[in-house]
Parts: sequence; structure tokens; C-alpha cells
Amino acid sequence: MTGSLTLVLLMAVLFGAGISIMLERSLTRVLIGFLLVGNAVNILIYLMSGTPGLAPILNDGVDPEAISDPLPQAFVLTAIVINLGITAFMLALIYRSWWLAQLGEKGDLVDDEADDLEDAEETADLIRMSAADDAAIQQIIDASDEEPENAMSPSDDDDSEVRP
Repeated sequence: MTGSLTLVLLMAVLFGAGISIMLERSLTRVLIGFLLVGNAVNILIYLMSGTPGLAPILNDGVDPEAISDPLPQAFVLTAIVINLGITAFMLALIYRSWWLAQLGEKGDLVDDEADDLEDAEETADLIRMSAADDAAIQQIIDASDEEPENAMSPSDDDDSEVRP
């Protein structure tokens, strides 16, 4: 495992600068620090991958000892994808915090007031409709001359004996 001293120094500088920038309170600086640390991790994986060799494709006539290890390459690609995903997430957080800062004291409540008013009006309409439905059903019941099936007639109360 031979590593270039230049790459080791570059990795150390990227780690140090990235971590020191990440300690700031600004989300933009945290993002920049995260990008620097991500690149430093990629260089670290590259340095730890061993001696360079042939492409990691095993063909006829190729000595398996002469090819490079494909696992560090897969790790670097995975680290790049993870770095990209976290960068997109951090950019979304930065945009959201900028948007909330532009709104001022109202903050996130601007859209909520309109939604609350809409919900209150809808609930009031439902209550009115429910009360109108109950009144209509009661009028139909009052207008009906039928007796409920399970209601007992007055003559049934006097019969205490069971008929066969």
C-alpha cells in the first residue's frame, strides 16, 4: 500500500477545513463543510484501496493478482451518491430557512390562517346540514301515523300471564 504524501496532506487539510467550517452556525457553511469532509472521505477510501493495478475485469489471460480491488471503487461511488443526497437535503433546509426568514414574525403561519378559516367554514356548513337533516327526519316521523314495531300497546301492559 503506497499512498501519495500529497494526497494524504490534501485529505488532512480537507478534513480539518471541513470540520472547522461545520462548527459555524450558518447552514450554508455547514453544507460547505460537509462537502469538504465528503471529498476527504473519498480521498481516504482511495488511499486505502491499495496499489493500483489493471481494471477490475477478469478476462481470459488476465492474472487475478494483477487487477485492482473493485470494492473501494464501489465504496467511493456509494459515498458520492450519499454526499449528493445529503447535499440536496441541506439545500432544501437552507432554502426553507431563507423563506421563513423572509416572512418575518408571521413565520410559517401565513398559509395556516387561510386553511383554518376554510376548515371552520366547512365545519359550520356540516353542522348546519346535520341540524337540517335531523329536523327533516323528525318532521317525517311526526307526520307518520305508523307505530314503531317494538312499541307495546297499552293492552299488552295488562297481560302479565304468558299465553301458550
